[in-house]
Amino acid sequence: MKAVLVRDFGAPGLAKVEETPVPAPGPGEALVRVALAPVNFVDLLVIEGKYQFLPPRPFSPGKGPVGTVEAVGEGVTALAPGDRVLAMAEQGGYAELCLAAADQCYRLPDAVGFEAAAALSLAYDTAWFALHARGRLAEGETVLALGATGAVGDATVQLAKAAGARVLAGVSSMAKAEAAMAAGADGVVDLSAPDLRESLRAQVQAQNGGRGADVIMDPLGGDVFDAAIRALDWCGRLVVVGFAAGRIAELKTNYLLVKNIEVSGLQVSDYRMWDSAQMTECFSEVFALYDEGKIKPAPATTYPLDKFAEALGQVRDRR
Repeated sequence: MKAVLVRDFGAPGLAKVEETPVPAPGPGEALVRVALAPVNFVDLLVIEGKYQFLPPRPFSPGKGPVGTVEAVGEGVTALAPGDRVLAMAEQGGYAELCLAAADQCYRLPDAVGFEAAAALSLAYDTAWFALHARGRLAEGETVLALGATGAVGDATVQLAKAAGARVLAGVSSMAKAEAAMAAGADGVVDLSAPDLRESLRAQVQAQNGGRGADVIMDPLGGDVFDAAIRALDWCGRLVVVGFAAGRIAELKTNYLLVKNIEVSGLQVSDYRMWDSAQMTECFSEVFALYDEGKIKPAPATTYPLDKFAEALGQVRDRR
C-alpha cells in the first residue's frame, strides 16, 4: 500500500509517499481502507516534532481518517468489513489503509458522507469537549470563540449556537467577519484592533450588555490569551485548546481568585483513552446535529495523497 512516511522530523516536504506492507489488525483493532483524512494544524506539529506525543519513526501521520472497514482483529464484534466509520486513530491516516482501535471507530450514519465526516472529526470533537466537558456551557450563556474562522473555531461557533448560547466570534481581521457571521455568530470581535489588552474586553462587553463572556475557547494563546482572560465574566471559564499564535501564555493565579474564574486545558485524545463513553456521546450528538442541519462544516478542498505537503502548507499559511 502507499503511505506517507516521516523518517525525520522537520518540514512536511521531508516526508515521502512510499510503498509499505499492509498491516494486519491485532486483537481489538480494525483495518480501515481510508477514503479521506483530515488535514489539521496538529499534523504539522507532529511532522515537525513539536507535538507533546510523538510516535516512533518512521510513522505515517494523519489523525481521524474516515473510510470502510477492511478487516477486524480478534475479539472485535461491534464492527464488520464493509462498515463506514470515522476512525479516531492518533496516526496512520495519510495512507491507503490505517489501523485503529475498534472501540475508537464510530460507525457513520447514512446521512453523513465521508467528506462531512472527515471535516467533523478532530475539529468538532475538540470544540464539543471544550464547550461541554471543560467549559460546562449552559443554555443562554455567552461564548467567545477565538480563531473563529479556523476549523476548531468554526466548529465552536456552530456547536455553541446549537446548544442555545449567544456566540461572539474572535477573528484575526474584519475581512473574516462575514464568514464568522455566516457560521452563526451573533457578533464579531476584532483581534487585530489596537491595544488588544483593553479593546478585546471592551468589544465583548459592548456586545453583551456590559458583561464579559461566560466561556472562552482559545486555540491561539500568546497576546490573545492575555487579553481574553480579562474578557471573562464573573465565574467565567476559559479553555486552552492550543497555541497557534506561537507563544505559550503565562497567568498570575491571583487573577483567578479575584474574579472567581477558571482556566482549564483540553487534550481531546485523552478522552478517547479515559472516557470513551463521553467520546461516543460527543460523536452521536455531532452526527445528529449534522443530520438535523444545525451544523455544517465549511466546504472542503481535497488533495491526492502525493500532494499532502501542499495541503499542509495551505493550513500552515491559513489559506
